[in-house]
Formats: sequence, C-alpha cells, structure tokens
Amino acid sequence: MIFTLIIQASPYQHQAPETALRFAKALLRQGHTLHRIFFYRDGVHNGSALVSSPRDEVNLPEQWQALAEDHELDIVVCIAAAIRRGVLDATEAKRYERRGDNLHSAFELSGLGQLVEASLLSDRVITFGG
Repeated sequence: MIFTLIIQASPYQHQAPETALRFAKALLRQGHTLHRIFFYRDGVHNGSALVSSPRDEVNLPEQWQALAEDHELDIVVCIAAAIRRGVLDATEAKRYERRGDNLHSAFELSGLGQLVEASLLSDRVITFGG
C-alpha cells in the first residue's frame, strides 16, 4: 500500500510526532511505500535544524531527517505554516529579510498542493496530532 502521513504537532508538546515516526518505520519494514510525509501546523517544527534535545532524550527532528535520508523519502513542510512559525529555508529567509535559515536540508518547503497530490496518489492518508 501507498501511504501519506500528516504530522500536525510539534516534536515535544505532543506524542503524535514520535508515534508517527514509529508508524513510518513499521510501514517501511513491512514493505509499504511512504509517498510523502507532510508537516503542517505546529508540526513544521519537526523540520527545524536548530532543535537541540538533552543528550538523554530522543531528538525527533534528527530522527525524521535520518529516516528521510536512509529511505529517500519526500518530507515536506507546509510553507505557510512554517513561515508563520519562523521555520525558513535560505530562499524564504532572504525573501523575508531574516538573518538566517533553519530548515534542515532533508525537508522541503512547499504548499498544500503537495498534500492534495499526495492524497490523490496514496491508498491511505493518516494524520497524527491536530
């Protein structure tokens, strides 16, 4: 089956991103396809390269990044939600005249059209958080 996941919660305020990560890993182990992982609302914070966790805690953004890189996954951060929350790539940082960017390179900023397209191409769309 082809899945798309939507994560709508920030990495440390809610259990949803960690549950979604475990679910994604289980899907891949079972041979399913992850068409896209879409981070929306406060979930965009999962794409920040600046999140730093204490050494004895799980760093969820790093784990999402590793999963995406290991499996060549398409992980998208909603551009409108990200800009509102200060999660910017280099292009948007320049556009909004900010000093720096903080979106990890494994993530892509894009619009809701990517979510619509993923929904059309997937057998299942599952939302975590909200």
